[in-house]
Amino acid sequence: MNEQAAAGHRDERKTILIVDDTKENLTVLSAVLGAEFRVRVANSGERALKSVHMAPVPDLILLDVMMPEMDGYAVLKALRDDPATRDIPVIFVTAMSADEDEEFGLALGAVDYVTKPIRAAILQARVRTHLELKGARDVLSNQNAYLECEVQRRMRENELIKAISLNALAALAEKRDNETGNHLHRTQAYIEALMHHLERHPDFSPQLDPLTQELIAKAAPLHDIGKVGIPDAILLKPGRLTPAEFEIMKTHSQIGADALGDAIERVLGREAARPDAREASGRSLAFLETARQIALCHHERWDGTGYPDGIVGEAIPLPGRLMAIADVYDALSCKRHYKEAFAPERVRAMMVEGRGSHFDPRLLDAFLQLEDVFLGIAEQYRD
Repeated sequence: MNEQAAAGHRDERKTILIVDDTKENLTVLSAVLGAEFRVRVANSGERALKSVHMAPVPDLILLDVMMPEMDGYAVLKALRDDPATRDIPVIFVTAMSADEDEEFGLALGAVDYVTKPIRAAILQARVRTHLELKGARDVLSNQNAYLECEVQRRMRENELIKAISLNALAALAEKRDNETGNHLHRTQAYIEALMHHLERHPDFSPQLDPLTQELIAKAAPLHDIGKVGIPDAILLKPGRLTPAEFEIMKTHSQIGADALGDAIERVLGREAARPDAREASGRSLAFLETARQIALCHHERWDGTGYPDGIVGEAIPLPGRLMAIADVYDALSCKRHYKEAFAPERVRAMMVEGRGSHFDPRLLDAFLQLEDVFLGIAEQYRD
């Protein structure tokens, strides 16, 4: 017989495993069900637990209760404890007819309870019913699994689109100053290292849960997005800026924050009438708000002498304080069109000088403990 013909004769019937220690019972049950189903038999609990893992896996099990060595209750418990067999429906077939026996068996996880002597029509009807229920559960489970996979796929797709979009926006500002090509990668990695180090610090752990760390890290590349609004003559000037030019340069913080604030307003307006989208919009708003804080506050100083608002101490949002460490370190340690890179010793001394004036002292102390990590990141993403 060729393969096509063999496929046409493949037995597609459901498989029933009958477990009973009495040969006559196995014969009777096999005769009742054999015409409609594919039947396998086992004459002990131990053999049943071996047989259940053989192909084809049973679609349903008829299980006797009163068996020597391992009774039906023990077999059912073993089936339910095994992830590979816990979903196979089990019908107890037994001469025990007391209500408490039936209740006990159902409580253990049996789907039905049929008493001996067997009435063929009733047994066949019960078996068909539970096979149909199992089929419906399997279809629902497969659909739910598919939907869950589809949701996860779309979420990954949306996150990828968001990541590409935000990096494109950040690169738009960065590319106007082609001497800082890896600035975004470095500052993001510096912030990730700081957050990982501080996540157990009693002052910062409540603010640095995994989701918040992810939001801050993803938003970090947008810190200088406002530079798209700064004229090239100022942004690319090779020497020091005049006081007037510096005042214009300082506006990039507010420009970036205003742009991201406008984005928040658009999200709020678009999603206000869509209750089904509130969770997704909530994530978007959290991301945009984190990015707005970073863009606005990364030039604020701990002592209140920063810009644009002169905020003092912990009133500066933590994402802005973290970005201040990363941004200043990168500016000092890397070449810019207006300066050469400073040696690590000088960079360290200048950072320490800003402890408690420019920087949150606790964040600066964390930087000092991570200095070798920062040097490694700078080397990895060297321009």
